[in-house]
Amino acid sequence: MANSVNTNYGAMIALQNLNATNAELAMTQTRINTGKKVSNAKDNGAIWAIAQGQRADIGALGAVKSSLDRGISAVDVSLAAGESVSDLLLQLKEKALAATDRSLSTASRAALNEDFKAIRDQITTVTNNADFNGINLLKTGATGFAALANAAGTATLTVQAEVLALGSTNVTVAATTTIGTATLATTALGLVNASIDNVSGALARLGTKAKALETHRTFVGKLTDALEAGVGNLVDADLAKESAKLQSLQTKQQLGVQALGIANQSPQILLSLFRN
Repeated sequence: MANSVNTNYGAMIALQNLNATNAELAMTQTRINTGKKVSNAKDNGAIWAIAQGQRADIGALGAVKSSLDRGISAVDVSLAAGESVSDLLLQLKEKALAATDRSLSTASRAALNEDFKAIRDQITTVTNNADFNGINLLKTGATGFAALANAAGTATLTVQAEVLALGSTNVTVAATTTIGTATLATTALGLVNASIDNVSGALARLGTKAKALETHRTFVGKLTDALEAGVGNLVDADLAKESAKLQSLQTKQQLGVQALGIANQSPQILLSLFRN
Protein backbone atom coordinates (compact mmCIF):
# COMPACT_ATOMS: atom_id res chain seq x y z
CA MET A 1 0.00 0.00 0.00
CA ALA A 2 1.29 3.48 -0.87
CA ASN A 3 2.59 5.73 1.90
CA SER A 4 0.47 8.85 2.31
CA VAL A 5 0.21 11.72 4.75
CA ASN A 6 -3.47 12.17 3.88
CA THR A 7 -4.59 8.66 4.66
CA ASN A 8 -3.13 6.65 7.52
CA TYR A 9 -4.68 3.25 6.96
CA GLY A 10 -2.81 1.65 9.85
CA ALA A 11 -4.08 4.27 12.29
CA MET A 12 -7.63 3.77 10.99
CA ILE A 13 -7.46 0.01 11.63
CA ALA A 14 -5.90 0.52 15.06
CA LEU A 15 -8.62 3.03 15.97
CA GLN A 16 -11.38 0.68 14.84
CA ASN A 17 -9.94 -2.12 16.95
CA LEU A 18 -9.54 0.19 19.95
CA ASN A 19 -13.13 1.40 19.63
CA ALA A 20 -14.36 -2.20 19.49
CA THR A 21 -12.32 -3.03 22.58
CA ASN A 22 -13.67 0.02 24.40
CA ALA A 23 -17.25 -0.94 23.54
CA GLU A 24 -16.73 -4.50 24.76
CA LEU A 25 -15.04 -3.19 27.90
CA ALA A 26 -17.97 -0.87 28.60
CA MET A 27 -20.40 -3.77 28.19
CA THR A 28 -18.38 -5.92 30.58
CA GLN A 29 -18.21 -3.12 33.16
CA THR A 30 -21.99 -2.68 32.89
CA ARG A 31 -22.51 -6.40 33.49
CA ILE A 32 -20.29 -6.25 36.56
CA ASN A 33 -22.02 -3.12 37.86
CA THR A 34 -25.56 -4.49 37.37
CA GLY A 35 -24.86 -8.18 37.84
CA LYS A 36 -26.83 -8.83 34.66
CA LYS A 37 -25.82 -9.83 31.19
CA VAL A 38 -29.21 -8.60 29.89
CA SER A 39 -30.25 -5.45 31.73
CA ASN A 40 -32.38 -3.87 29.00
CA ALA A 41 -33.96 -4.64 25.65
CA LYS A 42 -30.93 -3.30 23.77
CA ASP A 43 -28.71 -6.02 25.22
CA ASN A 44 -30.86 -8.88 23.92
CA GLY A 45 -34.44 -8.07 22.96
CA ALA A 46 -35.76 -11.63 22.87
CA ILE A 47 -34.29 -12.68 26.24
CA TRP A 48 -35.33 -9.40 27.86
CA ALA A 49 -38.94 -9.89 26.66
CA ILE A 50 -39.04 -13.45 28.02
CA ALA A 51 -37.60 -12.30 31.35
CA GLN A 52 -40.14 -9.47 31.60
CA GLY A 53 -42.96 -11.95 31.04
CA GLN A 54 -41.63 -14.15 33.83
CA ARG A 55 -41.25 -11.13 36.11
CA ALA A 56 -44.90 -10.31 35.47
CA ASP A 57 -45.87 -13.84 36.52
CA ILE A 58 -43.73 -13.54 39.65
CA GLY A 59 -45.48 -10.31 40.58
CA ALA A 60 -48.88 -11.91 39.95
CA LEU A 61 -47.95 -14.90 42.10
CA GLY A 62 -47.12 -12.44 44.87
CA ALA A 63 -50.74 -11.25 44.69
CA VAL A 64 -51.92 -14.87 44.73
CA LYS A 65 -49.86 -15.55 47.85
CA SER A 66 -51.32 -12.48 49.56
CA SER A 67 -54.83 -13.66 48.71
CA LEU A 68 -54.06 -17.12 50.09
CA ASP A 69 -52.56 -15.59 53.24
CA ARG A 70 -55.74 -13.61 53.83
CA GLY A 71 -57.83 -16.70 53.21
CA ILE A 72 -55.79 -18.80 55.63
CA SER A 73 -56.06 -16.12 58.30
CA ALA A 74 -59.83 -15.87 57.81
CA VAL A 75 -60.24 -19.64 58.16
CA ASP A 76 -57.94 -19.70 61.19
CA VAL A 77 -60.10 -17.07 62.89
CA SER A 78 -63.22 -19.08 62.03
CA LEU A 79 -61.66 -22.26 63.41
CA ALA A 80 -60.73 -20.53 66.66
CA ALA A 81 -64.24 -19.12 67.01
CA GLY A 82 -65.78 -22.46 66.02
CA GLU A 83 -63.81 -24.26 68.70
CA SER A 84 -65.11 -21.73 71.21
CA VAL A 85 -68.67 -22.43 70.04
CA SER A 86 -68.02 -26.16 70.44
CA ASP A 87 -66.77 -25.60 73.99
CA LEU A 88 -69.85 -23.51 74.78
CA LEU A 89 -72.09 -26.29 73.50
CA LEU A 90 -70.37 -28.74 75.81
CA GLN A 91 -71.18 -26.41 78.69
CA LEU A 92 -74.77 -26.14 77.49
CA LYS A 93 -75.03 -29.91 77.43
CA GLU A 94 -73.90 -30.09 81.03
CA LYS A 95 -76.50 -27.52 82.10
CA ALA A 96 -79.30 -29.10 80.06
CA LEU A 97 -78.56 -32.58 81.33
CA ALA A 98 -78.51 -31.35 84.91
CA ALA A 99 -81.85 -29.61 84.35
CA THR A 100 -83.54 -32.86 83.27
CA ASP A 101 -83.39 -33.96 86.89
CA ARG A 102 -87.02 -33.60 88.05
CA SER A 103 -85.96 -33.54 91.69
CA LEU A 104 -84.33 -30.13 91.34
CA SER A 105 -85.66 -27.31 93.46
CA THR A 106 -87.20 -24.30 91.79
CA ALA A 107 -84.26 -22.13 92.81
CA SER A 108 -81.69 -24.60 91.45
CA ARG A 109 -83.55 -24.97 88.18
CA ALA A 110 -83.80 -21.20 87.82
CA ALA A 111 -80.05 -20.85 88.44
CA LEU A 112 -79.28 -23.52 85.84
CA ASN A 113 -81.57 -21.81 83.38
CA GLU A 114 -79.85 -18.45 83.85
CA ASP A 115 -76.45 -20.07 83.32
CA PHE A 116 -77.78 -21.82 80.22
CA LYS A 117 -79.09 -18.61 78.70
CA ALA A 118 -75.87 -16.72 79.45
CA ILE A 119 -73.76 -19.43 77.78
CA ARG A 120 -76.23 -19.66 74.88
CA ASP A 121 -75.97 -15.95 74.19
CA GLN A 122 -72.17 -16.12 74.16
CA ILE A 123 -72.46 -18.18 70.96
CA THR A 124 -73.98 -15.16 69.23
CA THR A 125 -71.18 -12.92 70.51
CA VAL A 126 -68.49 -15.33 69.30
CA THR A 127 -69.93 -15.86 65.82
CA ASN A 128 -70.62 -12.16 65.23
CA ASN A 129 -67.03 -11.24 66.10
CA ALA A 130 -65.25 -13.95 64.11
CA ASP A 131 -64.16 -11.41 61.46
CA PHE A 132 -60.88 -11.11 59.57
CA ASN A 133 -60.45 -8.47 56.90
CA GLY A 134 -64.21 -8.27 56.49
CA ILE A 135 -64.65 -12.04 56.14
CA ASN A 136 -66.88 -13.90 58.59
CA LEU A 137 -67.71 -17.52 57.85
CA LEU A 138 -69.80 -18.19 60.97
CA LYS A 139 -72.40 -15.48 61.42
CA THR A 140 -75.90 -15.48 59.97
CA GLY A 141 -75.83 -14.62 56.26
CA ALA A 142 -72.16 -15.59 55.77
CA THR A 143 -71.37 -16.40 52.13
CA GLY A 144 -67.79 -17.70 52.16
CA PHE A 145 -64.99 -16.44 49.91
CA ALA A 146 -62.74 -17.43 47.00
CA ALA A 147 -58.94 -17.00 47.15
CA LEU A 148 -56.83 -16.57 44.02
CA ALA A 149 -55.11 -19.77 42.90
CA ASN A 150 -53.06 -18.84 39.80
CA ALA A 151 -51.25 -15.92 38.20
CA ALA A 152 -53.84 -15.58 35.43
CA GLY A 153 -56.68 -15.12 37.91
CA THR A 154 -58.69 -17.87 36.21
CA ALA A 155 -58.68 -20.31 39.14
CA THR A 156 -59.75 -19.91 42.74
CA LEU A 157 -59.92 -21.90 45.96
CA THR A 158 -63.40 -21.56 47.43
CA VAL A 159 -64.20 -21.80 51.13
CA GLN A 160 -67.88 -22.16 51.93
CA ALA A 161 -69.45 -20.53 54.98
CA GLU A 162 -70.15 -22.73 58.00
CA VAL A 163 -72.80 -20.75 59.87
CA LEU A 164 -72.68 -21.47 63.60
CA ALA A 165 -75.16 -18.84 64.72
CA LEU A 166 -78.04 -19.80 67.02
CA GLY A 167 -80.92 -21.36 65.13
CA SER A 168 -78.77 -22.22 62.11
CA THR A 169 -78.48 -25.57 60.36
CA ASN A 170 -75.38 -26.41 62.36
CA VAL A 171 -76.39 -24.97 65.73
CA THR A 172 -80.00 -26.03 66.18
CA VAL A 173 -80.16 -24.44 69.63
CA ALA A 174 -82.31 -21.35 69.13
CA ALA A 175 -81.98 -17.93 70.69
CA THR A 176 -85.13 -18.74 72.69
CA THR A 177 -84.13 -22.22 73.89
CA THR A 178 -84.29 -22.55 77.68
CA ILE A 179 -84.22 -25.25 80.33
CA GLY A 180 -86.76 -23.73 82.72
CA THR A 181 -88.60 -27.03 83.08
CA ALA A 182 -87.59 -30.67 82.88
CA THR A 183 -89.47 -31.01 79.60
CA LEU A 184 -87.75 -27.96 78.11
CA ALA A 185 -84.41 -29.27 79.37
CA THR A 186 -84.99 -32.62 77.63
CA THR A 187 -85.80 -30.81 74.38
CA ALA A 188 -82.78 -28.53 74.79
CA LEU A 189 -80.51 -31.50 75.46
CA GLY A 190 -81.52 -33.05 72.14
CA LEU A 191 -80.83 -29.78 70.33
CA VAL A 192 -77.46 -29.39 72.02
CA ASN A 193 -76.38 -32.95 71.16
CA ALA A 194 -77.31 -32.43 67.51
CA SER A 195 -75.50 -29.10 67.50
CA ILE A 196 -72.31 -30.63 68.92
CA ASP A 197 -72.24 -33.20 66.11
CA ASN A 198 -73.00 -30.58 63.46
CA VAL A 199 -70.37 -28.15 64.73
CA SER A 200 -67.75 -30.90 64.81
CA GLY A 201 -68.51 -31.65 61.15
CA ALA A 202 -68.36 -27.95 60.22
CA LEU A 203 -64.99 -27.53 61.94
CA ALA A 204 -63.67 -30.61 60.17
CA ARG A 205 -64.65 -29.11 56.83
CA LEU A 206 -63.03 -25.78 57.70
CA GLY A 207 -59.88 -27.61 58.80
CA THR A 208 -59.72 -29.41 55.46
CA LYS A 209 -60.06 -26.10 53.59
CA ALA A 210 -57.38 -24.50 55.76
CA LYS A 211 -55.02 -27.35 54.93
CA ALA A 212 -55.77 -26.99 51.22
CA LEU A 213 -55.03 -23.25 51.34
CA GLU A 214 -51.75 -23.81 53.18
CA THR A 215 -50.69 -26.54 50.75
CA HIS A 216 -51.39 -24.30 47.76
CA ARG A 217 -49.56 -21.39 49.39
CA THR A 218 -46.50 -23.62 49.77
CA PHE A 219 -46.75 -24.59 46.10
CA VAL A 220 -47.05 -20.94 45.03
CA GLY A 221 -43.94 -20.13 47.07
CA LYS A 222 -41.96 -22.91 45.39
CA LEU A 223 -43.24 -21.87 41.96
CA THR A 224 -42.18 -18.28 42.61
CA ASP A 225 -38.70 -19.43 43.63
CA ALA A 226 -38.42 -21.54 40.47
CA LEU A 227 -39.47 -18.64 38.24
CA GLU A 228 -37.01 -16.29 39.93
CA ALA A 229 -34.24 -18.83 39.38
CA GLY A 230 -35.30 -19.12 35.74
CA VAL A 231 -35.14 -15.37 35.23
CA GLY A 232 -31.72 -15.37 36.86
CA ASN A 233 -30.52 -18.03 34.43
CA LEU A 234 -31.67 -15.84 31.56
CA VAL A 235 -30.34 -12.45 32.58
CA ASP A 236 -27.76 -12.81 35.37
CA ALA A 237 -24.09 -12.43 34.50
CA ASP A 238 -21.38 -14.89 35.48
CA LEU A 239 -19.35 -12.44 37.55
CA ALA A 240 -16.28 -14.68 37.78
CA LYS A 241 -16.19 -14.92 34.00
CA GLU A 242 -16.85 -11.22 33.54
CA SER A 243 -14.10 -10.33 36.02
CA ALA A 244 -11.57 -12.37 34.09
CA LYS A 245 -12.80 -10.84 30.84
CA LEU A 246 -12.46 -7.34 32.30
CA GLN A 247 -8.79 -7.84 33.03
CA SER A 248 -8.24 -9.24 29.55
CA LEU A 249 -9.99 -6.30 27.90
CA GLN A 250 -8.09 -3.75 29.99
CA THR A 251 -4.84 -5.28 28.77
CA LYS A 252 -6.15 -5.32 25.22
CA GLN A 253 -7.15 -1.69 25.57
CA GLN A 254 -3.66 -0.69 26.63
CA LEU A 255 -2.15 -2.57 23.70
CA GLY A 256 -4.65 -0.91 21.36
CA VAL A 257 -3.60 2.53 22.59
CA GLN A 258 0.04 1.66 21.99
CA ALA A 259 -0.75 0.27 18.51
CA LEU A 260 -2.60 3.47 17.63
CA GLY A 261 0.33 5.53 18.83
CA ILE A 262 2.72 3.52 16.65
CA ALA A 263 0.40 3.85 13.63
CA ASN A 264 0.18 7.60 14.14
CA GLN A 265 3.97 7.85 14.01
CA SER A 266 4.23 6.28 10.53
CA PRO A 267 3.78 9.57 8.60
CA GLN A 268 6.81 10.91 10.45
CA ILE A 269 8.90 8.30 8.65
CA LEU A 270 8.09 10.02 5.34
CA LEU A 271 9.96 13.13 6.53
CA SER A 272 13.20 11.23 6.53
CA LEU A 273 12.87 10.74 2.78
CA PHE A 274 13.09 14.50 2.26
CA ARG A 275 16.10 15.14 4.45
CA ASN A 276 19.50 15.73 2.92
